[in-house]
Amino acid sequence: MRSLRRRFPPLKPLITFTRRLSRVSPPPPTQVIRITNNIARLGEPKEGPKPKQLLSLPAFPNDPKSLPGLPSRVTALRWVKHYFADVPSFVVHNHFHKGLVRVDCLSPDGLLEGMQSRMQFLKKISQDEIMKPGMQIHVPVSVLESRISRRFDTIPSATLNPNADEIQYLQRLVMYKDSAILVLNKPPRMPSKGNLPVHNSMDALAAAALSFGREEGPKLVHRVDTESSGLLLMGRSSESTARLHWLFTNKDLGKSSSKIWNDACEATEQKYWALVMGSPPKKQGVISAPLSKVFLNDGKMERIILAHPSGIEGSQEAVTEYRVLGPTIRGCTWLELRPLTGRKHQMRVHCAEALGTPIVGDYKYGWYMQRKWNEMPKIDYEPMTGLPYKMRRPEGMAVQKGSVLSKVPLLHLHCREMVIPNIAKFVGESGIESDEHQLKMDPRPDVLRFVAPMPNHMQITWNIMSSCLV
Repeated sequence: MRSLRRRFPPLKPLITFTRRLSRVSPPPPTQVIRITNNIARLGEPKEGPKPKQLLSLPAFPNDPKSLPGLPSRVTALRWVKHYFADVPSFVVHNHFHKGLVRVDCLSPDGLLEGMQSRMQFLKKISQDEIMKPGMQIHVPVSVLESRISRRFDTIPSATLNPNADEIQYLQRLVMYKDSAILVLNKPPRMPSKGNLPVHNSMDALAAAALSFGREEGPKLVHRVDTESSGLLLMGRSSESTARLHWLFTNKDLGKSSSKIWNDACEATEQKYWALVMGSPPKKQGVISAPLSKVFLNDGKMERIILAHPSGIEGSQEAVTEYRVLGPTIRGCTWLELRPLTGRKHQMRVHCAEALGTPIVGDYKYGWYMQRKWNEMPKIDYEPMTGLPYKMRRPEGMAVQKGSVLSKVPLLHLHCREMVIPNIAKFVGESGIESDEHQLKMDPRPDVLRFVAPMPNHMQITWNIMSSCLV
């Protein structure tokens, strides 16, 4: 033992040195190594995260009735909208959903010194929380940023003040316009409803470029998926937008005492055309399968699935009628879909999970079938002779990226037809016109029917598959 003590020095200085460089007392950062263009150099360390710039609203008064336009019970959402009336509603909602809206929370000492200390004593507030006297809300400055940035290649550029080319492009999408509604043929890969990360949506662009001299632009009545295309209905007045929104939600909500109007409501329908992989077991039928929403990746992604039969999870009723339009060619079949309810991704989930025939180009709900379909041999049989053939592009026919012959086809789902009441005929200054005699004398039709041509990638797919039957 004595020889070992002579050979090895004591460990006390080493322990002291280790403690001095521990995480409890780290050495002060002086310089760090930075690499720029494959050249290493010494530089200063990066600064810490800067506190967010906040806009502070006035403290909530003791008597809210002293402010005009506010009810006795005011929610946090109503209080923020009271001061940001010019900001779009979806921007304010998005800030609440992301937890960016804060409210004062008193520190233990009752003092807030500096921005960093101030941020430590701010807590999130929900949009439904009731405001109390003395509460002060703080919102980031991003609530005032409503500029439209370029994100998609659908239009030449995107700004809140569209130029002449953009306005001309958007006006080419308009299929019908009257005093109450606006009907557009939405192109694929353009979102219907925008939020903070998605700016050049149909509602934002239409409000900026399709007002046609009115002070307020058109508003969305229903939505079409971003990847889908087809008819998109917008209301040009608050009364027509509300009536049609009720009608698309539930036909009974839009009815009134007028029999002619109720008959027009019953005639309301939408028809979609879709190209699916495989063939349904029956030529036509009704899919009645409730849908549920699940969140993936720590709530960053959402997915719609068929609800469990036990009914433990929350679900929504979803009904879709379908009809086969033609024979199966190259393993694909054209379907006509008629949604009786308006749930998110309803037809895509019903086709993929209920029928087992995902829509071509649907990589969210049919990615496995899409990969399997790309690997299988494309040999079919002629319906008349029974001889095998392989579908190929006819001579002289152009192939656009996204068609059925493409390696990565786009979503083949298109809102083809729409029948709605002639809202301009029925809606007056006091709501729905109830004078039956006056409505019968009006020469305008009771219902309107619209048919939208398919986008280029679906039209080429239709032409290619139709050429195999000639």
